[in-house]
Amino acid sequence: MTPAEIRTIYLEELTRVAPDIDAASVGDHDHLQDDLELDSMDILNIVTALHERTGVNIPEVDYPRIATVALAVDYLAAAMSGA
Repeated sequence: MTPAEIRTIYLEELTRVAPDIDAASVGDHDHLQDDLELDSMDILNIVTALHERTGVNIPEVDYPRIATVALAVDYLAAAMSGA
């Protein structure tokens, strides 16, 4: 899966969990909680959705590694490549 595909999946799941967020307005470094104001339940829903879409298990200790689009793309790409 390419970084662009991962980014698309991330933004699709983000806007599914938080439909009031416009994917086009989300910057690569916008933080889920600090900038987009998601709560812990929203984060858990995104983690679950990303797991279902990518097959990547994201342990709680790694949640900060998916806190922005840029971080999530890097994290998921590395996890899917086995790195």
